[in-house]
Amino acid sequence: GYRRAAQLRYAPLPGGDLAARSPWRVALGYLSLDPDGTRAYARAFDGAPRRALDLARRQLEQGLNAPLASSMGRLFDAAAAVLGVCRESRFEGEAAMRLESAAGCEVGDLLPFDATVSADGYHVLEPGPLLVALGLGVARGDRVARLAASFHESVAEGTARVVEAVASREGLATVALGGGVFQNARLLTTLRGRLERRGLRVLTALALPPNDGAVSYGQAVVAAARLGAGQTCANP
Repeated sequence: GYRRAAQLRYAPLPGGDLAARSPWRVALGYLSLDPDGTRAYARAFDGAPRRALDLARRQLEQGLNAPLASSMGRLFDAAAAVLGVCRESRFEGEAAMRLESAAGCEVGDLLPFDATVSADGYHVLEPGPLLVALGLGVARGDRVARLAASFHESVAEGTARVVEAVASREGLATVALGGGVFQNARLLTTLRGRLERRGLRVLTALALPPNDGAVSYGQAVVAAARLGAGQTCANP
């Protein structure tokens, strides 16, 4: 079983599945949550087709074909667009790969990436201020490599703070890192280091990939466990 304890703030994706191929759409969705950040997002829309941009804005205004998402992958897409690293993706994950490549081994700064916590201890990480900080850095002429590195470090630190809080509350000492975002070597390394320095044992993918390539394997494991316990595997 599982219980969700934290998430990224939901953001609308104008165009639905098109957003995965057009990072500027994801940036536009985040901008719709904070219209005052227009200046910070300016680079994200350079070169975006005017008609497509206008249509995406109408979709957001009317709530049509703009499903909500709290995906870390889409946040990486938005950051890549804001930094001008990638506005159109030719394949899944290209924007995140370009962002990781831009960061390289550059030293990064910690930018705002904080969480709100509800009365029952549920954490919601707010990406808006982080994206605005990146965009304002671009506007100042800061080096993209430094900003990309700062994005990675900030995501790792914000995530580590939430994990530490949840682990402390639940009495946990072991953390397993899974999901396609952990194919990003820089993020994986820095997050693991931050968690270990907080005294947590960290498990990472080894024999199987951390992304969707292992979903079917995981489903088989769950099914085997339920059958072994005499439970049904059928959905209600």
